[in-house]
Order: sequence, then structure tokens, then C-alpha cells
Amino acid sequence: MSNPTVSIVRNSEYGETVYNKVKETVDLLGGISKFVGKGERILIKPNLLIEKPPEAAVTTHPDIVAATIRLVKEAGATPVVGDSPCLKSAAKVARGAGILDVCNKAGVELIEFTENVTVDNPDGYLFRRLEISKEVLEFDGLINLPKMKTHAQMYLTLGIKNLFGCVAGKAKPQWHLSAGTDSQAFAAMILDLHLFLNPRLNIMDGIVGMEGNGPGSGTPVKIGLLLASTDAVAMDTVITEALGAEPLAPPIQRVASGWELPGSKLRKITVVGEKISDVKVERFTFPPLIHTNFADKLPYFIESKLRKAITTRPHVEHDKCVLCNKCVNICPPAIMSSAKKIKIEYGECIRCYCCQEACPTGAILPKDGWLKKIIPGL
Repeated sequence: MSNPTVSIVRNSEYGETVYNKVKETVDLLGGISKFVGKGERILIKPNLLIEKPPEAAVTTHPDIVAATIRLVKEAGATPVVGDSPCLKSAAKVARGAGILDVCNKAGVELIEFTENVTVDNPDGYLFRRLEISKEVLEFDGLINLPKMKTHAQMYLTLGIKNLFGCVAGKAKPQWHLSAGTDSQAFAAMILDLHLFLNPRLNIMDGIVGMEGNGPGSGTPVKIGLLLASTDAVAMDTVITEALGAEPLAPPIQRVASGWELPGSKLRKITVVGEKISDVKVERFTFPPLIHTNFADKLPYFIESKLRKAITTRPHVEHDKCVLCNKCVNICPPAIMSSAKKIKIEYGECIRCYCCQEACPTGAILPKDGWLKKIIPGL
């Protein structure tokens, strides 16, 4: 098996330069015709998390989507854009993100993933059966367009995590419930999903990313990069290094390394275009490291006394909360309620942070227990 290749191209602004820069990123890998054939139907999968404008850096920027549509058309294929957003319909989220306008101008269909089917995954590392959107499986190929962002549960949401959108909305809570509080189990599910879907191409929007309280309410930050690869694991490994994160901090990267996937080892990745050392980000604010099972290793009589002190969990800032109940409606274990204010039954919380993703006002943040604040790394 040859080493995976990741291309890196600098681009500091959205606008007229984006098409040429996206094309350059793909050309460094061999050009769009290497990945898309004439007459094929190609699904383009952006990040359409929630309804926010492009400048909020929550969703893939419409200029990246427009450039990819143009490339696919130039290869003689038919592009279709699709996703399964967190709460609202794909059309509503795409309208707010500026992507629906791009689709309309290009004469491209926008679809929502609504029906799941169970598929056999005989080559899966951990999960031999997966529930995936039926619509996704109807295309000849998939191009993955992630947004570079932080994520409370997964630390970073990049190429692999973006493919969780290929599970139609109603099944997502069940995936979270199946994993429970084990973030590595959830990471393994998504990684097996990625390996099954095997995108033809992954193009990351890192021109403006998100730091801090991602993936829905963080701070936009200029990164000035576009990355592409046929291997999303490798692409994620490269941007993780460029951002200055610990290589195994993201649970997905940790699982990929444990599975010894080539893309998880920086030394086994061929980087073309810019060098990683030349594009390293000087300052980047990561979310708290929450993916620890330290409490589970303690005797129960100790763990039960210390759980609150050593656990990172979602915290509601009530002065920012507008009681829209989006967090209550999306919570997989249904342990959130609202009367005069949002209440969380922490004893049943699986720390999936779906509530944080859905919150439109940034009122939910990961909060460390007092002992974890004193002893980082617990």
C-alpha cells in the first residue's frame, strides 16, 4: 500500500481566488479527472451543521462548494449537494449558509438525507454493520468538504467527523447512545463509517476555521489553508499537526493510530504543496480534553465521590439561554428539561455534547470539575 498524499495550499481570503486555489489543491493530487469520471453522479457533502451565515465559520463556505461544483462539472459529471443537518432541514441550513444560492445559480440539486438503511461492513475494524443514509449510497462517488473546527467531544471536527452527516438525522442519537460516555467507541463508529464510504476526494475548508467552543458557537479564526487528500485520516493528521495539537488528542486520531492506519502516522504521509512546518498556526484555542475514562478506572466507592470533581460536562450559561429548547429536543438520552431554565440530569449524561452543537446562542460550554482544573489530564 502506497503512502497517502495530502496537498496543502495557502489562501487567505474567500472570493474570486477560491476556485483557482481549490483547483490547485486538487491538481497537486493529479487533477479532478483522476477522481471523477464522465457521466457519473457525484455527491458533494459539505458541513451543514446548523443555520448560521458563512462568516460564523460553522458551515463549509459557499465559495468552496461552488468551486467543487465547477470542478465536477468540468470533469463531465453531475454534482449533487447533500447533508443531514443537526436540527433544521438541509434547505433551511443551506439557505442561511449561502450554499442554497450557490446550488440554484449552478443548477445543482440540493438533497437531504432522510432514510437510513443497514449495510454489511465485512471489512470494518470494529463495526460489521452500519446504518447509513440510503441517498448517499445511490451515487457513483462522494466528495467530502469538511470545515476545520473544534469539537467538544471529538476535540476537532475535520474530514472524518464530517461524514457523520451521512447518517440521516433520526439515527444519530442512537449512535451516541450506543457509544455512551466512551468517546473512543464513538470515534471508532465514525472511523468505520469513513472507511466504508471511502470518499473519492476530501477537500478541507481551512481558510477561516473555528477555535474554542466549537462546533457551533466557537470563534472564527483565520487559518488561511486549503487541504485535500483521498485519505481523510491523513488529511486530518496533517491539519492536527499544523494546528499544534497533540497527535493523539482527538479520539478519532487515537483510534486510527491504534488500528495502524497509514494516514494516522505523519511519517507515512507524503505532503505536497506547502510544507507543514511553513504553515503551522502560532496560536489556536482548543476545547477542554474531555475524552478520559480515568473515573472508570477507580474503585466505585471512590469514583462515586469524585465523579463530579473529575468530569468535564456541559454547563448552561443561563444568561445567554433563550429557552428555545433545541438542546432538550436533540439530547440522545433525553435527560434535559426546561421550565424556567434548562436542567440537566448529570447522572445520566453521556457527554456527547449534542446540546452544545444545537445551541444557537453559545449558552452551553464544556466545564471541567474542580479537581480536573487543578490536575490537567485527568
